[in-house]
Amino acid sequence: MRGTVIFDLDGTLVDSVPDLADTLDEVLTGLGLAPVGLEGARALIGHGIPRLVQGALTLRGHDVDDAEATAIVERFVRLYGGRLSQRTRAYPGAEAALERLAGAGWRLAVCTNKREGFSRAILSDLGLLRFFDLVAGPDTFGVAKPDPAHLTRAVPGGGPAVMVGDSIVDVTAARAAGMPAIAVAWGYARGPVADLGADAVAQDFAEVPALVERLAG
Repeated sequence: MRGTVIFDLDGTLVDSVPDLADTLDEVLTGLGLAPVGLEGARALIGHGIPRLVQGALTLRGHDVDDAEATAIVERFVRLYGGRLSQRTRAYPGAEAALERLAGAGWRLAVCTNKREGFSRAILSDLGLLRFFDLVAGPDTFGVAKPDPAHLTRAVPGGGPAVMVGDSIVDVTAARAAGMPAIAVAWGYARGPVADLGADAVAQDFAEVPALVERLAG
């Protein structure tokens, strides 16, 4: 094994906004609130389901106590679990890049702020789960990005590793873990990808294997 390449999930490997937005809008309209739509949901993704839901409630000016917030999150989880891959798709070139990396001897892992079970189900539905030695959500190790432990615990023996993600959460976690980071240009970053401070930017999935080789090969 040459080392580990750690991928974020949403906005990096897969475009999950349509299913997340559909679920979020169903929850909001059930509360008598206006939906946020695709772009509204896109701006809230990256920190896990509870913060996604809370962000949407805040956006709509809907204050709730802890008990109500928990109930709303639980409803979101139930609804989302029934449509994980209805409209979610892998980004173009993802499968080919994973094939190339695995064939070159890299161990592949996913570290995402989405629950492990949901993440595994999505990857399985899209035919990508077979590439990954590990899929770690916030419920896997009890930590979530930007906590660097989410990444370091995914690397056996502390060997060489590279993080590939689309957000400041990914780059911050990689920096704190002492790993180089590749930012992808097709994800959900809230500003210019070049401003994330990654070691390299991939404009296309086909560029990822060569960037991994350059940074940690």
